[in-house]
Amino acid sequence: MDRFLSPASPEAIAHYHITENASSWDMDHTSPPEATIAHCASYKALSRFLSGADLIFPPRNRRELEGILHRYSYDAIHNLISMARSSLQEGGYSRICHFAEQSIRSMLNTGDNTAVLLALHRLCNLQERSILHPHHPYPPPL
Repeated sequence: MDRFLSPASPEAIAHYHITENASSWDMDHTSPPEATIAHCASYKALSRFLSGADLIFPPRNRRELEGILHRYSYDAIHNLISMARSSLQEGGYSRICHFAEQSIRSMLNTGDNTAVLLALHRLCNLQERSILHPHHPYPPPL
């Protein structure tokens, strides 16, 4: 995880803040802190992707990778909003989604992060297919 988001990144700080203060992370605010939710959602999305737990089809390109990370971040945003004690300000949900998308885009634009993430589950998927279907090469010959 540290390879993609350092422990000092806003995403990691937000995640640790919410994790460590699960019962009181939003009490100092009249409405849930949008940036904290967005950054934590980005962190959770990347963590979920790295685990590969829900990944049926690994992404083949950056667009698919970004789409998966966005969907995972939206799930995290919904979970975090449901934990909050107060309502979002008008337009808050859209802003949170936008901030999370920016965070994901920034992480993917850093170094070779996109290439590394794309390759991460591709190899595992190829190995699984060859074990399950040893007589059918994957990918199929052209």
